Amino acid sequence: MRNKVTVSIGGKEYTMVASEDEGYVRKCAALVDRQLGEVSSGGKLSQADAAVLAAMNIADLLMKEQEAAENLRRQVKENLEEANALKLELSEAKREIFKLGTRK
Repeated sequence: MRNKVTVSIGGKEYTMVASEDEGYVRKCAALVDRQLGEVSSGGKLSQADAAVLAAMNIADLLMKEQEAAENLRRQVKENLEEANALKLELSEAKREIFKLGTRK
């Protein structure tokens, strides 16, 4: 379902059409507006230059978050591999205990 949401970015109104809900679109617009405000706070940049710098800041955030997510995925994979190895070790230990118990 497509949603039309009007947001304000850099003092201008934009109508966004998105499949995401209104809250999400507003959250994204707020991030862009905040970044735009931060880079243009000195007042010496054109709106286009400020938009490019804001986009670069957001791209930087995205890349860092993707790297952090990849590191977490790698850690989860390593932990799962270690858990599987420990399960195997436990299974072998149980078999050995069973063998020792049946020798009596």
